[in-house]
Amino acid sequence: MGERYPAVEPDEHGMLEVGDGQELYWEIVGNPAGVPAVFLHGGPGSGCTAGTRRYFDPQAFRAVLFDQRGAGRSRPLAGDVGADLSTNTTAHLVEDMERLRDHLGIERWVVVGVSWGVTLGLVYAQRHPDRVRSMVLAGVTAGTKREIDWITQDMGRVFPQQWERFVSCVPERERGGDLCAAYAAMLADDDPQVRERAAREWCAWEDTHVSLMPGWAPNPRYADATFRLTFARLVTHYWSNGCFLDDDEILHNMHLLEEIPAVLIHGRYDISGPLETAWRLHRAWPSSTLVVLDDAGHGGETFLDQLIASLDSLRTSS
Repeated sequence: MGERYPAVEPDEHGMLEVGDGQELYWEIVGNPAGVPAVFLHGGPGSGCTAGTRRYFDPQAFRAVLFDQRGAGRSRPLAGDVGADLSTNTTAHLVEDMERLRDHLGIERWVVVGVSWGVTLGLVYAQRHPDRVRSMVLAGVTAGTKREIDWITQDMGRVFPQQWERFVSCVPERERGGDLCAAYAAMLADDDPQVRERAAREWCAWEDTHVSLMPGWAPNPRYADATFRLTFARLVTHYWSNGCFLDDDEILHNMHLLEEIPAVLIHGRYDISGPLETAWRLHRAWPSSTLVVLDDAGHGGETFLDQLIASLDSLRTSS
């Protein structure tokens, strides 16, 4: 297994204008002559952290980290009052990646994604397979309605008390419908108290459905009101729009990835995203390797260990 590398500061960083009034924060760590790699954070909306830099061997990789539209240090934030999310879609994020790759003068890179970043990475690779060397994808998701319904509706059977609180935030007439859309509307409400309550309750449910992960502790980032609102707005925006994908689009297009090697990493205890999705993608992707961690959930120490070990195996990626 791998160990996280020492903390480092970015060698380069900047803001990239990508149109629609959007600016992306990006940074690079590692060896300028190393294997190019790009990291795709989860959420949507979580942004990258300083800890993410430590996944990459600084002697072997030229690692690019960036905050997706509306998240982290990119501007404007999705949580800003009146923020327009109409130009924040999966297609926009894919093209942002292409603009960033071109801006940095990278021909092909290793695509690394976690959780939502897996979905984004798969869509990017299917639309631009010639730009992908290989992939490391952990906490496998595919942006399907089945996955979204599982998290927001069906998992109430696992956590009935917490789900009752989660759904009670929604107007009664909407509780049997699309909870993501209902929350998205509240998170865009003119009343700041409505927005704040919706953000708190959404993030409390997020903490609940990952709580079976070994070693789990509440996410400290949810204590930050700006982060809560930004994160919740982006997740509900994407999920209420089916991640801006045709349902099962990724699985139907797996033939486009047949030449791209990949490692898929998934925790046996990942109640947020059952192993089924990773298994289906692996079965349709002969050049992939599936690693199932019997002591991990939607994260955890062995989860990160395996992610780093898988990256280390690509240090000489061609």
